[in-house]
Amino acid sequence: MSLDLHHRVVGEGDPLIVLHGLFGSLENLGGITQRLSDRWQIHALDLRNHGRSPHTDAMGYPAMADDVKRYMDSAGLATASVLGHSMGGKTAMELALAHPDRIDRLIVADIAPVDYPPHHDAIIDGLSGLDLTAIASRGAADKALAEAVPEAPVRQFLLKNLVRDADGGFTWRLNLDVIERHYDQIAAGPSAEGPFEGPTLFIKGGDSGYIQTQHQDIVARLFPQASLRIIPGTGHWLHAEKPDLFANLCSRFLDGEFDAR
Repeated sequence: MSLDLHHRVVGEGDPLIVLHGLFGSLENLGGITQRLSDRWQIHALDLRNHGRSPHTDAMGYPAMADDVKRYMDSAGLATASVLGHSMGGKTAMELALAHPDRIDRLIVADIAPVDYPPHHDAIIDGLSGLDLTAIASRGAADKALAEAVPEAPVRQFLLKNLVRDADGGFTWRLNLDVIERHYDQIAAGPSAEGPFEGPTLFIKGGDSGYIQTQHQDIVARLFPQASLRIIPGTGHWLHAEKPDLFANLCSRFLDGEFDAR
């Protein structure tokens, strides 16, 4: 069953739907939204079980893509371009492969349409292991999480999901239990067979291992009009590390400056 997603609409122009990654929210791509909103109407969404969107027991990409399609229908968007990062990129690919007539242009940031081995175990264990009843401050939560997640910027990102409840204590805004239980579905590739023959741009972080040479064949089969651009000196969070360059690539692609491999 599809859900009504929390969203934010800014800017004027042709519609561009923006989808965040795992453990994130629409805020994560806020810098890119700001840079593109002078030329496009940005529809930033919280995916299910994230941000302020509803919680549910299902977490697969067909369901998440259906949520986005439901949003398009309710917003009166016959077609739109879509930009997705990581999990949001897989959701965007699923949507384009299942409903190619609804997508104008597709931008996929640092993810490939493949299954990945589990690599968020430490984060999930760290978040699940926090005793929120014993946490008195965000600083205390950060300290408690440091052993499992030693990188301070990653902890800062994750703890944006920690919010006050009605009683003044802390709770998780994201549905951590369902994410943990269905992590294999999140690590999986899109299930729709496609292909999506519209203009597609993959943007890879130069230092990231998410998009690899061995993925070229499946990308070419599912997205025959795909092109690839690499942003040197960036990892998986390329849009946050070099936002101006990332936004410029998106803008040029959306303007049709490069459409083929």
